[in-house]
Amino acid sequence: MSQTARFILKLSCPDQAGIVHAVTGFLLEQGGNIVTSHQHGDADHRRFFMRIEFEASAPAEGAALRQAFEPLAQRLQMDWELVGRETKTRVLLLVSKLGHCLNDLLFRVQTGHLPIEIPAIVSNHRDFYQLAASHNIPFHHFPLLNSTPEQKAAQERKIIEVIEENRIDLVVLARYMQILSPELCQYLSGRAINIHHSFLPSFKGAKPYHQAYERGVKLIGATAHYVTSDLDEGPIIEQEVARIDHSLAPEQLVAMGRDVECVTLARAIQWHAEHRVLLNGHRTVVFR
Repeated sequence: MSQTARFILKLSCPDQAGIVHAVTGFLLEQGGNIVTSHQHGDADHRRFFMRIEFEASAPAEGAALRQAFEPLAQRLQMDWELVGRETKTRVLLLVSKLGHCLNDLLFRVQTGHLPIEIPAIVSNHRDFYQLAASHNIPFHHFPLLNSTPEQKAAQERKIIEVIEENRIDLVVLARYMQILSPELCQYLSGRAINIHHSFLPSFKGAKPYHQAYERGVKLIGATAHYVTSDLDEGPIIEQEVARIDHSLAPEQLVAMGRDVECVTLARAIQWHAEHRVLLNGHRTVVFR
């Protein structure tokens, strides 16, 4: 019995008739067997999005498939990616002094519930050195306390070195309380995810949960989005909320909010790692 390998093809292109027929016809010619298929047409922007998971005979390696697909992709003006399903996304985690998201992600990876690799952790504080060591992950401490713009630029160059040395596919700001420079945001375009509370722009600055408590909010939540130079305004991947009431103290809201942040961030990372997220201007298309 011949062996098979599973691949994921995701693409977007100007919408027109015949795209699905062309793509599925190509896969048939390559001996592919479609396992799942999702597509979406954005009528406002006349753009088409598609994700197909398929099986092909083992000799049909990814490089050969990509080379064979290139003429069709060029003809239909596609932004596309074809990867092996078993290829794990390599993720760099950035963290400061709040470790709930970091700890949650490390546990999910350790228990096999999040199919990614974490080759390194970077922080501007030393707080989580031992946590990283307990998971046998290299920890890089790049301090920024009272730093000058020149020192901040040098620190970001060190982060880029870690990214390139470890062949990082995705950077996750797991409560990394530093604003990335426009240059670093551009370098990481489409491959950096941030997590924050969902009160923005209502409650900015310090202690947002305490501000929300004073206003008597009834919902708290979290937002995971791609990083852009527009602070906290990148394309949204996932959001989650929790209902609250008058009986909860601000400290309880903070604890609930951290739980929601962990779940929201983990979902966003998983969907990105499974190649389910496609950028659509300032929005995303997520094939769950």
